[in-house]
Amino acid sequence: MVALVGLGLDVATKWEAVERLEPNVPVRVLGPLLSFRLIRNPGAAFSQGEGFTWVFAVAAILVVGFVLVRLVPRLGHVGWAVALGLLVAGVSGNLLDRLVRAPGPFRGHVVDFLQLPHWPIFNVADMCICAAAVMVVVLSVLKNVGIDGRRPGEDDPAPQTARRGASSDAAPE
Repeated sequence: MVALVGLGLDVATKWEAVERLEPNVPVRVLGPLLSFRLIRNPGAAFSQGEGFTWVFAVAAILVVGFVLVRLVPRLGHVGWAVALGLLVAGVSGNLLDRLVRAPGPFRGHVVDFLQLPHWPIFNVADMCICAAAVMVVVLSVLKNVGIDGRRPGEDDPAPQTARRGASSDAAPE
């Protein structure tokens, strides 16, 4: 659900940006803090790798496939479900641009339109990817929780209270 909502927001905001904004003409939204400025990005983050758009598209397909096939079936923690949903939303949003936008399939330019001071122009998909990265660090490094909900050394991801008294062999009181 997170992936679908994130992807839907990305697609809708990019559509609005393309329909309503003139390329490279900034529109101040929150004074000097936030502007809308439409650009078409043929590269990756910070417009790097402009000649390798097809590589980013293939990499995105592999990432989404890996997450859906290998990681989602192991999910046992809501935080990881949200993080992976955000990752799939972000990667899919930018992949969709690379597949359907000019100049053609696997070479399409990503629509970016959000501009902060001293920061590259970005989009909702980029925000989803960054939020997912932060969540992965928090869950795996700071909280030490695996995708399945277990912490190192735990055998069962279920909480102790859920296991107490669950046995049908328990003697009546």
